[in-house]
Amino acid sequence: MRRRTFVGGAFASLPITGAFAKPPRVKSGDIPMKEFGKTGHKITIVGQAGGRFYLCTFSQAKAVTLKAYDLGINYFDCAHLYWDGRSEDVYGEALKPFRKEVFLTSKAQKRTREEAEKELHQSLMRMQTDYLDLWSVHAVSTMDDVEKVFAPGGAMEAFVAAKKAGKCRFIGFTGHHDPHIHMEMMKRYDKFDTIFMPLHIADSSYLSFEKIALQEAAKRNLGVQVMKSLANSRLLKTFTLKECLDYVLTLPVSVVAMGAVTPQQIEEDVRIAQQFKPLSAGQMAELRERGKAVSGPALEDWKRKEASAGAGSYVGG
Repeated sequence: MRRRTFVGGAFASLPITGAFAKPPRVKSGDIPMKEFGKTGHKITIVGQAGGRFYLCTFSQAKAVTLKAYDLGINYFDCAHLYWDGRSEDVYGEALKPFRKEVFLTSKAQKRTREEAEKELHQSLMRMQTDYLDLWSVHAVSTMDDVEKVFAPGGAMEAFVAAKKAGKCRFIGFTGHHDPHIHMEMMKRYDKFDTIFMPLHIADSSYLSFEKIALQEAAKRNLGVQVMKSLANSRLLKTFTLKECLDYVLTLPVSVVAMGAVTPQQIEEDVRIAQQFKPLSAGQMAELRERGKAVSGPALEDWKRKEASAGAGSYVGG
């Protein structure tokens, strides 16, 4: 589903002065920043993600990236597999002149050391840099993934070595299939710097990352990155964009990665971030209660079914 399918509700909280009133102009900068866990860095509370660049052309993706930078965003998320590598190429072309000013990330999904190191080498070449700020083990979804990552000759060896060699400054892991797998990854290795998980208004009602993994991540002072804050735009049938972002930004997280594919979309994200004020406990509870009506596997088809804890294999998304 294309992001912003239900964008009509995005400006519900803004005053309307005429039938064709335009939203207020977005100013560059003024985006709140948060400490990125124990990394010692501050990053903007919304960031640009390259996972959906396949929905537009290369030049359009580059324009979105440059727009994000011009508006003051300093966090740019990517992965080796996104758009068969072209998303990393976009960042390489767009961000090379500003490399020292941005926090650049990528991920590797291969599970052996040799394969992960090959992906890192390709990512660095595509992104036209000699180091990543953050390199993450991508899409850890099952116990089988965990065992492979930490096996002798497994991908974890590549990540530890890359950080030691200065090819990445920090290491983390990502996943959206099972919060219990996030817990296992934190248990297996206590030197991760960051974690990436799906969080949104309806998450707490079904196999909840918020309830199971988020507090442990905060306890360990990991930099928490958020994906699927709109549930692949499905939540925009019921909630405004502002409600969705305000909810996740009120949680103990550092940044929400937004998959904008037009300059207008990234402007929306920045506008809301600039206006962000944490919600009260009552407001959060009211949104969770409303979220119950749409929660479950039909909304969150990226999560495992409740009866198959840790079973199966990653199928993408």
